[in-house]
Amino acid sequence: MAAVTELIRKDDAGISFGNHTLDAKAKVEDFDVDGNLYKVKTFRELTKLERDGMFVYESEPGTSVNDFKVMPNGVSFTVCGDKDAMITVGLKEDSEYSVSVAGRDMGRMRTNLGGKLSLSVELEGKGEISVKVVE
Repeated sequence: MAAVTELIRKDDAGISFGNHTLDAKAKVEDFDVDGNLYKVKTFRELTKLERDGMFVYESEPGTSVNDFKVMPNGVSFTVCGDKDAMITVGLKEDSEYSVSVAGRDMGRMRTNLGGKLSLSVELEGKGEISVKVVE
């Protein structure tokens, strides 16, 4: 999967964002998708997505994300990067979710009081990895 050269775009399956190949920080603000305004900040060290001013996604180091879909019961997306990444997604606070990475069940995880769930994804040398987090 290539980096998202536009930094953010709407696709049939969701939105794609992030460019883990950039040496300098880049951002796009007020990107309208179905009445929601998205903001993305991305470069080699960090990728962050907000929707209507609220936290949605963050990775350290930076990643490129395709087909990011927010569902009533969770999120799904594909991700790639040059290095293994710590990914945090914003969900319902104090809730339990089933996590699947690259088709493997990683078990159930609980969000904190802020609704954030963090997971580690092995990306180095693997190309594109699918992630699904559902209640």
